[in-house]
Amino acid sequence: MLTLDYNQYWVEINHKSNEVNSLVRSYWHDYSHTGTWQFWFSLILLVLPVIILFFTVDRKRVFELLFYGYTVHILWTYISIPLERGGYFIHTYFVSPLLPFSLNMTASVIPVSYILLYQYCTNRKKNFYLYAIIVGAIFGFGISSIEAALGLVEFGDEMSRFYLFIICSSITIFAYWATRFVLWFKHR
Repeated sequence: MLTLDYNQYWVEINHKSNEVNSLVRSYWHDYSHTGTWQFWFSLILLVLPVIILFFTVDRKRVFELLFYGYTVHILWTYISIPLERGGYFIHTYFVSPLLPFSLNMTASVIPVSYILLYQYCTNRKKNFYLYAIIVGAIFGFGISSIEAALGLVEFGDEMSRFYLFIICSSITIFAYWATRFVLWFKHR
């Protein structure tokens, strides 16, 4: 393997990035464009949960709830990028080749689901951890299995639905504690 200097590395990185971006755009135009049901399904998964949230969010606690959902969204997005790049968990159909492939899930379906769960549990004094694990299992084992059966996602050799369940549950519990910390800090 050749050793490159600093500038040569960046020239090569930019060249390869341009090749990959061109390949992704070509794939999107061939298989995930606006004329496919997968595009419209992905778009609905991006828009519909936000509409549902608009009508169901507790407006008295909107900043708390949206902070929680934003934390879930950011964590999921930062985790999904290396999962996709590493070939572990890939969304094969997406709204735009310019955005993260899993945007419909990481920016809408998952955060909105967990916002509504957080709202439900905190309003009714339910055990958040138990419900978070149940919803994590629904996403990790159920929804991902449906997506895989529809060809919307692919699992790499080293990725399993159990790992997805662990990621879902861990993110939502971490976001819960981050939100509780912010609330504690606010009232201090």
